[in-house]
Amino acid sequence: MAAQIDLKNQTLTDTHTHIYYHAGTPKLAEQMQRCFDQGITRLFLPNVDIDSMEKVFETVDAYPSNCFPMLGLHPCDVKENFQEVLATIRQRIDTAKIYAIGEIGIDLYWDKSTLAWQQGAFHQQIRWAKEMGLPISIHCREAFDEVFEVLESEKDERLFGIFHCFTGNLEQAHRAINLGFMLGIGGVLTFKKAGLDAVVKEIDLKHIVLETDAPYLAPVPFRGKENESSYLYYVAEKLADIHEMAIDKIAEITTENSKLIFKI
Repeated sequence: MAAQIDLKNQTLTDTHTHIYYHAGTPKLAEQMQRCFDQGITRLFLPNVDIDSMEKVFETVDAYPSNCFPMLGLHPCDVKENFQEVLATIRQRIDTAKIYAIGEIGIDLYWDKSTLAWQQGAFHQQIRWAKEMGLPISIHCREAFDEVFEVLESEKDERLFGIFHCFTGNLEQAHRAINLGFMLGIGGVLTFKKAGLDAVVKEIDLKHIVLETDAPYLAPVPFRGKENESSYLYYVAEKLADIHEMAIDKIAEITTENSKLIFKI
């Protein structure tokens, strides 16, 4: 097993967490303290819709040195009126300091009938990111072909970001990397039958960042329970085992990768 992290000298970064769902409750402070206890001191917060934007900023205001906002419209929340929703989100973006556009993308698990709207929203938000020099955080569920089609059409030197919750095969991993993306690796890495460990073993660590997607996709030994950002430690530990490397080195490399993406 990987050695314990040296909390005094290393920092772990959760590049994708919805910890802000607990904004305004004691649970937020409790979860943040557990993060600090595990050396997790950088957390990046994607909203999902209009209503969640202010929860993101409430959390950022409470932990300005640790929590960093990104804004976008989650594909599962793209409806017929998505242009109006995007206009509202863009207004908020124009008045705030954010570090990425996200999470955005395509999700065909829940509703395939909204694909055209999802594609339109995805294109539009990618163009915002390129205009502002920001990365994007991509949500892709049962939609690799559709996501890659959009990315290929938008490809230029300004397109970059993170393939959030990457669970694809090795070919898809290399395709994402070649398009300018790092792979966001979370709790699925610890699932025995997921096969993600075999993929990640073949990927240079310079292409990987860590995430939890809390409160979803809790890693082993908490699988099936509510996830939280402090559990990022178990993802880092698994990655350290796969690459036969000390966990403090994993923390160093993946945090430096996150700084390259988010510029902070």
